[in-house]
Amino acid sequence: MSSKITIGLFGFGVVGEGLYNVINESKIQDAQIKTIVVKDKNKSRSIGKDHFSFDPEDILEDESINLVVELINDAAAAYDIVTTALKRKKNVVSANKKLIAEHLDELIALARENDVSFLYEAAVGGAIPVVRNLEEYYNNDLLTSVEGIVNGTTNYILTQLAAGGTYQETLKTAQELGFAEIDPTLDVDGFDAKFKLTLLLKHAFGVSADYRKIQQIGIRNIKAADAAYAKEKGYKIKLLARAERIEDGVLGYVAPHFITNTNLLYNVNDEFNGIVVEGAFADRQLFYGKGAGSYPTASAVLSDISAIKYAYKYEYKKATDNNLKLSGNFLVKVYVGSEFVELINEIPFVRIDEVFQSEGYSYQTGWVDFSELQKFQLNSIPGLSVIFLPEPILHKSKAKGLEVSKKQYQVEF
Repeated sequence: MSSKITIGLFGFGVVGEGLYNVINESKIQDAQIKTIVVKDKNKSRSIGKDHFSFDPEDILEDESINLVVELINDAAAAYDIVTTALKRKKNVVSANKKLIAEHLDELIALARENDVSFLYEAAVGGAIPVVRNLEEYYNNDLLTSVEGIVNGTTNYILTQLAAGGTYQETLKTAQELGFAEIDPTLDVDGFDAKFKLTLLLKHAFGVSADYRKIQQIGIRNIKAADAAYAKEKGYKIKLLARAERIEDGVLGYVAPHFITNTNLLYNVNDEFNGIVVEGAFADRQLFYGKGAGSYPTASAVLSDISAIKYAYKYEYKKATDNNLKLSGNFLVKVYVGSEFVELINEIPFVRIDEVFQSEGYSYQTGWVDFSELQKFQLNSIPGLSVIFLPEPILHKSKAKGLEVSKKQYQVEF
């Protein structure tokens, strides 16, 4: 492409405005925003109206614009913008994790067919440079796992719960601070983290995953009693997106975890994100930083813009001749808590290790078959907390000794 980057920007919200300021302040040579397309004609903005257009074709039909930056919230509208731009042989940078998770392989194919770049570093972890590192730095290392705190809203809520707050009080504060949306479902039920995990699976293991088939358990059912259990055991509760290669498959899910102080994510608190990458030779490495916000996210977009100056493209080398697929052929150790004992007994434990019952709250810990757990819509069962414990995940072929009895031990009324 031409060494001069002429940008068509879709969206001028928190990130779009941040990108506009960052580009002007960073003084990147040979990169400029020519046209900004927005939807709301009546919204007050920090720069003059002459900078804006309301017709997408003002960008998509402009042959002088060779890079489209898509920073809008509407995934359906973003799909139309991105696919049209790629078909018209324009490079694309996007931060829309829902769009990309839903259509990743299609968008990769379109970019290759039209010999253009499609980059999305900002879609995973904000300012954390994890996608390109998985593509390049870890290309020759046998990756074993990637796990991360990739949603700042839930991490803020869980940090405050550990300090003694309640879920509802902490959620309200997060909304007032702008960390949480008025409808927090995408965050607290784990959808946002699952979209990001879909992208991590592709770049870490070459796995094309249907995000709808990835198990996600959110945090809306976590209660003060669960936080008290964590404190008693020396744990912290973190919502983790996890991908781990074990034997012949890859396990991928989003769920709350109890973690110990030996976990590199233990001190990643409040709205910060952290991602731990583990390889057979590189051991464990932590990527840490702000996962959202105007300038942090804009900095990741700017990094992609700079890469496009050098015609950089993701190569997806790990997907070449790769037969790895998502698998549920594992056992995991979990904590299941509720004030309703009958809800706890719905979970089909392979082995129960600990039982606690009181007048107001009960819990069990033990091992469950992950494929059985996947059958439950756990976000839709009010009052039932399911939190993964720190023990390593076990492939079924190496977990025969766990079944000490075929009898299902249950908490008694």
